[in-house]
Amino acid sequence: MFNLVKTAILMAAITALFMAVGQMIGGQTGMLIALLVAVGMNFFSYWFSADMVLKMYNAREVDASSAPQFYGMVAELAQRAGLPMPRVYLIDEAAPNAFATGRNPEHAAVAATTGILRVLSERELRGVMAHELAHVAHRDILISTVSATMAGAISMLANFAAFFGGRDEHGRPTNPLAGIAVAILAPLAASLIQMAISRAREFEADRGGAEISGDPAALASALDKIHRYAQGIPMAPAEAHPETAQMMIMNPLSGGGLRGLFSTHPATEERIARLMAMAQGGARR
Repeated sequence: MFNLVKTAILMAAITALFMAVGQMIGGQTGMLIALLVAVGMNFFSYWFSADMVLKMYNAREVDASSAPQFYGMVAELAQRAGLPMPRVYLIDEAAPNAFATGRNPEHAAVAATTGILRVLSERELRGVMAHELAHVAHRDILISTVSATMAGAISMLANFAAFFGGRDEHGRPTNPLAGIAVAILAPLAASLIQMAISRAREFEADRGGAEISGDPAALASALDKIHRYAQGIPMAPAEAHPETAQMMIMNPLSGGGLRGLFSTHPATEERIARLMAMAQGGARR
């Protein structure tokens, strides 16, 4: 419940930040235009982002004939979760990872790399796919898409403010230093909020996945393996499209940077600790 409330607060914060930047650029009119731009961008993302992401990763759809064991596993977990059967995809990448996409549970897709199928046991893979189905059940794909789109739009508006300066609602120029400050601080704040949303949703998906599979220890073991294997195996599509990193069960990017505030995923050690606490509390069924 805490993470759900936290997500709602963060979504409100990133929306407020977007509108504030719009107001700084063009007063009340600018704020209204910013809101309309946000609605338009989110509408496009809502309808088309899933297919775009699957194409980015060259994902191929599989069924009960082409991948019977994997497809059957997803079908069984979807039934346990009370979800419609999602489309199922495989990605020919050695790096072990998986993600879910789609605008709602009725139009969802789950994808896993061939690397994760080789690295994990059947029990561990089951925990991973339950985690992805938890994202579907929680409608996290929509939340992450909206937050990413808003963060991108804030950066775009901030750059506009830096080059052209701000205007008040009467069209008078504002302090040029304010425009520079917005250009620097607004994208930073938007990124921090976006990353915080992503981390909160990962904790919730871990919990939900453990409940769906009935085996939190298996998901904990899977996360440990993925963390250790993925560090030495680059994932080219993710490096080419870093904005998709937040969708994965484990951050696929090889770059450095601050691990705390700017991470799209919580620390693996903390995720494992929470799952093991669930296991010890009798979550397995």
